[in-house]
Amino acid sequence: MVDNISHESSVSSPADILSHPGPDVVIITGMSGAGRTEAMHTFEDLGYFCIDNLPPALIMNMVSLASVQGSNDQLRKLAIVCDARNREFFKQLLGELNNLKSAGVTFRLIFLDANDESLIARYKASRRRHPLCVNSSMTISQAIAHERKLTQKLRDIADSYIDTTHLRPSDLREELRKLYSKETIKEGLKVAVYSFGFKHGAPSDADIVIDVRFLPNPFYVPELRPLTGLEKKVSDYVLDREETQKFLDAWKNLLDCVMPGYVAEGKQHLAIAVGCTGGQHRSVVLAEKTAQILADQDYNVTVFHRDIALADTSKAAQR
Repeated sequence: MVDNISHESSVSSPADILSHPGPDVVIITGMSGAGRTEAMHTFEDLGYFCIDNLPPALIMNMVSLASVQGSNDQLRKLAIVCDARNREFFKQLLGELNNLKSAGVTFRLIFLDANDESLIARYKASRRRHPLCVNSSMTISQAIAHERKLTQKLRDIADSYIDTTHLRPSDLREELRKLYSKETIKEGLKVAVYSFGFKHGAPSDADIVIDVRFLPNPFYVPELRPLTGLEKKVSDYVLDREETQKFLDAWKNLLDCVMPGYVAEGKQHLAIAVGCTGGQHRSVVLAEKTAQILADQDYNVTVFHRDIALADTSKAAQR
């Protein structure tokens, strides 16, 4: 069955696949309307190269390409959706999965499902036509019944069967993460903490913005003016003050309140911006401190300083 791949193709043969470390392959199928799009978004967030609505006959070619391009991290993990939108081509999927096994390709098959009532309700809400409603005489219920017959064997051999009838999108994301990611849900939230200066423009991409211009400014201390918040003298000046400690106590309490909520909602990226006037002293110190607080709680944190190189220390402009 593997021989049906064109020998004229520039893509390597199944024999070539065996000579290269294979990619991590996940194939997503199941009932239309059962959560395919949300599953794709989840695998994208997990770092998979995702291909939607791929004809089954091309799966081997894609896996072969990923195997040959093994040094390309982007292709080390593949998530491929094959579903009834391919209509007649979809019937080939079972045979192509056997071809993958024959070629020694390890893959995992996910089958997404929901009860008929939920699928009908979702299609009515989206006002989209079911992919198997090829003529006006077929109802959504008839199309769903036909699709169940087409997919029954796939459901029987699936590595993961997920019924999304009563799942929210965030529940489906959590379920897929448990099955296909070594990261905890908490680790799956990527937190970017950065400092900035209001004089260079307020951030437009931040989820949380905190203004620390109320704290005493090291800019007005001559020996600290040319330094940045990355240096110990400036950090000590900012952190050793009573008002800073009061702020940090309140700031920690706020983070302890909101961060678990973001995790529970399945948020994948959170940007926290800490601002002072020039983005050189106070905001830098407190962005670093914020990142430390979150890292100590096992969040996946990166920190950077947007405007630290833009600070003008030559002029004692009012700050």
